[in-house]
Amino acid sequence: MNRQLAGWISHHWIKWVVALVMIVLVGVLGSFASKLTGEQENDIGSWLPGDAESTKVIEQSAAFADPEALPAILLFVRDGGGSQQDLARLTAAKAELAKLPDVEGEVVGPIPAQDGKAAQLIVTLKLKDSEFEKLPDVVQEVKDVGEKNAAGAEVYVGGPAALGADQSEAFAGIDGILLIAAVSVVVVMLLLTYRSPILWIIPLFCGLASVVMAQGVVYLLARYADLTVNAQSQGILSVLVLGAGIDYALLLVARYREELRNTADRHDAMAHALHRAAPAIIASGSTVVIGLLCLLFAQMNSTAGLGPVAAVGILASLLLMLVLLPALLVIFGRWVFWPFVPRFGDPQPSDRGVWGRVGRRISRRPRLVWLATTVVLLGLSVGVVQLDADGLSNAESFTTTQPSVTAEEKIAEHFPGGGGSPVQVVADEASASRVATALGDVQGIAAGSVSDPVTKNGKAYLEATLEAQPDSRAAFDTIDRVRDRLHDVPDADALVGGSTAINHDVQKASAADNRLIIPIVLVVVLLILVLLLRSLLAPLILLGTVVLSFGAALGISALVLRHVLGFAGADSSFPLYAFVFLVALGIDYNIFLMTRVREESLQHGTRRGALIGLAATGGVITSAGLVLAGTFAALGSLPIVFLAEIGFAVALGVLLDTLVVRSVLVTALNLDLGRWMWWPSALWRTDGLDPRAEDARPPGPSTTASHPPGHRA
Repeated sequence: MNRQLAGWISHHWIKWVVALVMIVLVGVLGSFASKLTGEQENDIGSWLPGDAESTKVIEQSAAFADPEALPAILLFVRDGGGSQQDLARLTAAKAELAKLPDVEGEVVGPIPAQDGKAAQLIVTLKLKDSEFEKLPDVVQEVKDVGEKNAAGAEVYVGGPAALGADQSEAFAGIDGILLIAAVSVVVVMLLLTYRSPILWIIPLFCGLASVVMAQGVVYLLARYADLTVNAQSQGILSVLVLGAGIDYALLLVARYREELRNTADRHDAMAHALHRAAPAIIASGSTVVIGLLCLLFAQMNSTAGLGPVAAVGILASLLLMLVLLPALLVIFGRWVFWPFVPRFGDPQPSDRGVWGRVGRRISRRPRLVWLATTVVLLGLSVGVVQLDADGLSNAESFTTTQPSVTAEEKIAEHFPGGGGSPVQVVADEASASRVATALGDVQGIAAGSVSDPVTKNGKAYLEATLEAQPDSRAAFDTIDRVRDRLHDVPDADALVGGSTAINHDVQKASAADNRLIIPIVLVVVLLILVLLLRSLLAPLILLGTVVLSFGAALGISALVLRHVLGFAGADSSFPLYAFVFLVALGIDYNIFLMTRVREESLQHGTRRGALIGLAATGGVITSAGLVLAGTFAALGSLPIVFLAEIGFAVALGVLLDTLVVRSVLVTALNLDLGRWMWWPSALWRTDGLDPRAEDARPPGPSTTASHPPGHRA
């Protein structure tokens, strides 16, 4: 950051204006935060790219079936066998259901099962997407009507509406439970880091303000710029902003504490701290932002939407941690560090601390250290072969048993598995009969389940029932067979959709996004590192270490998630999300370390600079890593397998990056390669010992000016 700008932020009286303006800005933008939930698009169709076949079916079938309609299946089961009385009771329930305000159209049934032990009604519910949180209550109303008329029969509610209700309840805690869990982790880590009962409050306040501001801006983008936001991206936004923001705060406060020992006036100390720490923080945040924006290349609307959502959050945290936080720190003065108040003239911590000792041990045999570490990380990466990222069934998507999943299993026991989730087909009207015949001949389509075509405006619409459960691999295979068969019907222009086809298209699009975006992120991050470090070799090595860390984290995660936590697999987008967060965030710690190493190398030489850089940044980067790992681990507090897996993988990867890759591997490489790490920059040519080297500074114990003890503090 420009020294003059840093001086204005921490100026003796302008600091009050800065703090007031920033708090007002947070208040204005934060006033929209509570409205963000109402702008979420949680229907799975809104996640898909516009050119997906199932998306086209949603668009073309709107003339025949309301795309906002959700089927619910009310199921009666009597193991001893049903009776005419049960059918009569279902008929009575049917009349009551038709009167519910959120039920649309005719209630279908009662439909008895062939085994005589069950019967069902199919109810169509209609809610606007903004009323997603209302769905659990509506589904409960349907179940209440069923139980009222059950006379001892078991009552279940299944189908897409019931699944949506369970998902709504699972995400209901995203603004409460998740944030409370993340804040609790942050508070504990800040108390342990600062050992002060006061100081932690200021960074936490700025972190929460960042979350609120980000949510407000995202709401405006969703409302007026058509940005796709869902419950999943909103939850990730809160965790990411809080974790990354506290990381930036830790780095700034650590540098400020150093400068307070060198400078009598706290305003000057903050100006020096901002001038020195802000470039690394801005570079780190910019890397994360640009890496996240690479998600805009995704086919999946949900993935593409997460990019700008999360990028807005990082920008909000950068703004508040580099403007509001320093203003508040100088307003409150040195006493906030109590009981360990840094005084002017106090000695700086020596390099004999934990990380100083680690550095000296590595320096004895650096080549052996980095070779051994690389081999271990490569070995851990082998666990990736256990990763099954081909998608999750409904039952596998939750960490706890859900009513809709139980109902789905019961329905499959007595009826074709795809009941309530039909295959939807749109074709040219002239080919309707041929399409219907071809559809009925496909293996996996229940016999006699093809509906009579409905025609309108030159198009025909028909439905069929899957034999398999709609979220199973067998159902996906049936969708592929249906598409292959109907696409071959001459001049039909047939399109195949429905909830199963949508899920299938989601998995295929996510897999394609993995292949496209991961290389893009690698290239973008490499270019940023080249510009930042003014070197070619160091960026390549650093990027390689982060990718190695990602591989090890994914390998360990695959083993733990399957064999310890018992998860059946992972969503197709899991590798991409884990990669983007781990590479973008993991490179942060390398930037924090290497910018300090470069700064010290210009004065002390590359070998000594590597040791000083590790000793100076080791504690704060470790604390930052623990904070970020803890906040992402908080995602496990929600009963959603995808979020639990992302939380575990990112937390583990951040810890690996903080404790092993950055502290051991990168330091060993710095020590072994020496000035060659900085090829072809001026630092490579001079090893930092030539006073003509770029950014060279005169040697001394401090990079800041000191003042007499009587100067204003």
